[in-house]
Amino acid sequence: MGLMDLVKSQLVEIIEWTDDSRDTLSYRFPDEDREIKRGAQLVVRESQMAQFVYLGQFGDLFGAGTHTLSTNNIPVLTRLQGWKYGFESPFKADVYYVTTRLFTGNKWGTSNPVMVRDQDLGVVRLRAFGTYDFHIVDAPKFLKEVAGTDDHFRLDEFVEVMRSRVVSVFSEALASSKIPAFDIATRQAELGAALLPMINPSMRDKYGIELSTFVLENLSVPAEVEQAIDKRSGMTAIGNLNDYVKFQMAQGMEKGGSGVAGIGAEIAVGMTIAKDLVSPAVTPAPVRTWPEILTPADAAKILAVSEVDVIASLEAGELKGKRIGSLWRITRPQLDEFLQ
Repeated sequence: MGLMDLVKSQLVEIIEWTDDSRDTLSYRFPDEDREIKRGAQLVVRESQMAQFVYLGQFGDLFGAGTHTLSTNNIPVLTRLQGWKYGFESPFKADVYYVTTRLFTGNKWGTSNPVMVRDQDLGVVRLRAFGTYDFHIVDAPKFLKEVAGTDDHFRLDEFVEVMRSRVVSVFSEALASSKIPAFDIATRQAELGAALLPMINPSMRDKYGIELSTFVLENLSVPAEVEQAIDKRSGMTAIGNLNDYVKFQMAQGMEKGGSGVAGIGAEIAVGMTIAKDLVSPAVTPAPVRTWPEILTPADAAKILAVSEVDVIASLEAGELKGKRIGSLWRITRPQLDEFLQ
């Protein structure tokens, strides 16, 4: 081998990569300590992008096509290299190929319950899982935030790395959407599509990827929430019983009481409910003997809910009140307005 042959073997003349694995997201071209010479050919196929990295800094990014490397088409690398008189001498740089095609059917799921504040039920714990399709839209950000310096970053690694991040973005989008838990549990198919425009901006900004579909296959709520959903469905089916307490009384009557006294009490309650069903408009309003200023605990007793629910309604602005330091105070007119 002559001197020119030896020099030529140390120079890269063609840079290209053919993906035959179907599961590679990014791949670093193996330079084997060889240098890239002026006029070398860079081949980038469809669904690929080629990113130059020089001493840890991102250089030029190339899309599909065959590119001849010269000073004119690598301006960023020219500046990083500090070539004053043009690209003449060979240079060394890392070339990362990034796959931009769509990767489908990737699974996601919550390993622990997600805490969501609900307007009807207060704080609710939710578990969810499903699938999503994605593609890379920002190669430098993806390499920096997800793949790192991995010379062959595959889909299985990506799914493992991104599982908790997708759940985090999903949780943020779900919390900001303020969709009631009752709707989440019954309209899963629509929820994924509704959350997609809220999830994508964060995924692009943080990780350089974009989701084309986000599917919520299953969402589970605690047993007590399921019971509340069943009871609300029962009230809707009955229709005339628009008061939750009356519905509970009706359920108690179906189960039956203990002893003659229990039967008499149930009959009395049943007659009261029947009177309301026949003529709810003529039922006199109860006389309210509430104090002028109430605490959240007082309001919770009157509304037959938890104090946490009252505070949540105050913070959401649904129930008017005044916050003094860390304490809330509610006037009687404000509670009357809330009940109307």
